[in-house]
Amino acid sequence: MNFLRSRLSVGNLLGQRCRQVSETWRYRGMCNKPQEVKAEPPPLTTPANAPHVGFKIPGYRPSEMDKKFLLWSGRFKTADQIPEFVSFEMIDAARNKVRVKACYVMMAATIGACLLMVFLGKRAAGRHESLTGQNMERKAKWKEELQNQKEAAVALSEKAQ
Repeated sequence: MNFLRSRLSVGNLLGQRCRQVSETWRYRGMCNKPQEVKAEPPPLTTPANAPHVGFKIPGYRPSEMDKKFLLWSGRFKTADQIPEFVSFEMIDAARNKVRVKACYVMMAATIGACLLMVFLGKRAAGRHESLTGQNMERKAKWKEELQNQKEAAVALSEKAQ
């Protein structure tokens, strides 16, 4: 019986929700506003209406870092060959090329460091050195120093008496 009541109450809840949604959709129709007609601007014949320079040379004035990127990427051989304005695409391509080269260098450095660590680890294993052994020696040394300090403290206290 409880199951039936819960199903009925959920059905009523969903029914009410769907009815509210359908009622709000019924009143939302297409927008009936008239289209606004844009007035054309007056012709530019007078000096007061004359526009300032409406065009710009397409391109980008490269910074010093951009010039280095252009050189490193191989776009230009020397800094003197780089023009005053360069296209955005050329700068972007140079940056991407340098980014990829930097990733390759980092990958090579990581692999080289891994190989170096393997080589050094094998040499240490050949000398029978291990981190566990070094740790044990260090702890034994600390224990010995602590023992010496305790003995010195006992000797001092005996002298004071």
